[in-house]
Amino acid sequence: MSNGTRTLVSPAVLARPRGRAVYWTVFTGVVLLFALAFLFPVHWMVTGAMKSPDEVARTPPTLVPENWSTDGYTDAWQLMRLPTHLWNTVVQAAGAWLLQLVFCTAAAYALSKLRPVFGKVILGGILATLMVPAQALVVPKYLTVADLGLLNDPLAIWLPAVASAFNLYLLKRFFDQLPRDVLEAAEIDGAGRLRTLWSIVLPLSRPVLGVVSIFALVAVWQDFLWPLMVFSDTGRQPISVALVQLSQNIQLTVLLAAMVIAALPMVALFLVFQRHIIAGISAGGTKG
Repeated sequence: MSNGTRTLVSPAVLARPRGRAVYWTVFTGVVLLFALAFLFPVHWMVTGAMKSPDEVARTPPTLVPENWSTDGYTDAWQLMRLPTHLWNTVVQAAGAWLLQLVFCTAAAYALSKLRPVFGKVILGGILATLMVPAQALVVPKYLTVADLGLLNDPLAIWLPAVASAFNLYLLKRFFDQLPRDVLEAAEIDGAGRLRTLWSIVLPLSRPVLGVVSIFALVAVWQDFLWPLMVFSDTGRQPISVALVQLSQNIQLTVLLAAMVIAALPMVALFLVFQRHIIAGISAGGTKG
């Protein structure tokens, strides 16, 4: 406050008891309103799966179930074959994550530290792809995958996911900020390029690698259009497609339960790695 920084509420107002009371009342009210706006849909979805079909469609809706029941979750697990579709999603997401991490890390390291002749031109071309709408690339990607005979194959998800311009740029920005003296010391000790990448760069890059991993997993987990096009076999479809395909003759309570189950892995992943995500985004170049 004393260094000339201007704030919405002056220090003189906060110094008074009434000013502090008004400030904290307004602050608490705003936080509660935002929390309610974000958490109420989640509450309605989770508790809606525990209501009876008649109660969930009632107007006005009930805030809590009159008779709590977990039948919606058990029916969703069995009738919609959620274990199969969840496993399909895990396989597709894990493969896309691994390939993207390997190739994007290698490309970012090459552009940042090896500095090829046309590196800036290549980077500019990669970043230019961010300006192209994803929908415009669907048809060329589909024709390529179909010509290679990869329909109904996890490779149809893995290979297109490798080319992530955003994650590549995020990694490059982080590699650009690594201390040059550390890399030069490794070279003096006789470490080659691959040795430096494996022993020096990757251990220092754990925060940004965590962020890239989250982005890669979430992108595949929530994708709908592309898996719908390449997986005509219902037994190989991920959870995002199966929820839509199997929802025609399913009760609303069962569908809500299936949506909750499908969202749990990503919610748990975020809660576990929340600190790493924030640290990685900050380290990736969004500050300084």
